[in-house]
This record gives sequence, C-alpha cells and structure tokens, in this order.
Amino acid sequence: MINWFKYASPRTFYPLAGRLIPWFSAAAAVLTVVGLYVGFFMAPTDAQQGEGYRIIFVHVPASWMSMFVYLVMALWAAVGLIFNSRLSAMMASALAPTGALFAFLSLWTGALWGKPMWGTWWVWDARLTSELILLFLYMAFIALQSAIDDPRRADKAGALLAIVGVVNIPIIYFSVQWWSTLHQGASVSLTQAPSMATIMLVGMLLMAVAAWMYTIAVALMRVRTIILEREHHAGWLKDLRETT
Repeated sequence: MINWFKYASPRTFYPLAGRLIPWFSAAAAVLTVVGLYVGFFMAPTDAQQGEGYRIIFVHVPASWMSMFVYLVMALWAAVGLIFNSRLSAMMASALAPTGALFAFLSLWTGALWGKPMWGTWWVWDARLTSELILLFLYMAFIALQSAIDDPRRADKAGALLAIVGVVNIPIIYFSVQWWSTLHQGASVSLTQAPSMATIMLVGMLLMAVAAWMYTIAVALMRVRTIILEREHHAGWLKDLRETT
C-alpha cells in the first residue's frame, strides 16, 4: 500500500509532481488529437445545426472543466484553510489560472456557436451570465491572492472567496431547468440516455478527459513553481538544487 499522506508536504510532493508531469502531458496530447479527429472527421453532420455544431467538442468539455476545476480548487482551498495545509493552498492557487482559461474558452466558443444558431454573439441568458460570473470569480481569486503580500494571509482570503463562490456552480448547471433560457438542455445526463450519436459522445468524452489530463499536468507544473517561490529558503530545496 502507498502511504499517500507522506506526499502531503511540499518537500515530498515536489519530486513526485516532476515524475507525473510527463505522463499527464503525453496523455493530454494523445487524447486531444484523437478526440479532435473523432469530433471533426468521424462524427456525422448534425441534421439541425449542420457543421457548426462541431464547436461542442471544445465548448462542452471546456464548460464542464470550468465548473469541475472550480469545485476542486475550492476543495483544496477549504482543506488548506481547515487543516492549515501549505500544499493544499498551493494546489488551489495552481488550479485557478487553468479554471479561468476553461471559463474563458467556454464563453468564447459559446459565442462562436451562438452567432449562427441564435443570430447574436451574446445574450444575458441565465447560463451565460452565471458562467461569466464564474470567470469573474476565478479572476477575483487570482487578483486577491496577488494583492496580499503574506502568502498565508493570501491563502486564507482566497479560500474564503473560493468557498463562497461554490454557490454559483449549481446555478450554472441547473440554470436551463430553473429558468426559461435560449441555451439548450444537457445532451449528456447521468440519469438519462445521451441525446446524441454514440460517435459524437465518444469524441466529446475524449476531449473532456484530455482537458482533465491537461489540467493535472499544468497544475503540477504550476504548483512546483509555487513551491520554489515559497520554499526558496528551505534547507531541503537547497539540498535538492545541489544534487541536481
């Protein structure tokens, strides 16, 4: 059995992250190529939306990840706040920029999709507006932490903001059910059969897994950078530099 608790400190996690990054990076690259090939070349043309629907192979995984990354970020932030765990707070900080990227991609690709389908780039639709709020929450988290010089105080302030912002996630997810919106309902549900061709679903899921692999790889790279910034006076880091 692997004792994962020994990796709960920056000292032991830093080399582990370095070993994992190439694997997750390779998985992200391979899955992205395969997912895009399936979505753009193997999936059939949609009967109603034509070729323009293919944006979903980027839009939907980006939207899913923007919400999921926020939940994971808030979880890490909460663990760091409750248990005063340095590494947990660093992980929350490392995830925020990637979550903001996916939120931006969700809005941008949604606009590209919305123009031919709705006739406009943007509407103050419940889902679009709540997704925009999610992007603002990511940006506020990053800005708040950057504005506070003391990393420990910055982590606590960011954690409180992240935890409060979690209330926006169910609003995004259930917005099409709670309000009358232009945004179509979910094509994939845990309780119902998917309302799309199997090959379309395969392409979308491949892209979603690729996005998650990318998130892990980039978060590990970023958390190693954060560790170097915050632990630069630590003796173990000096020993590591001398041996490498």
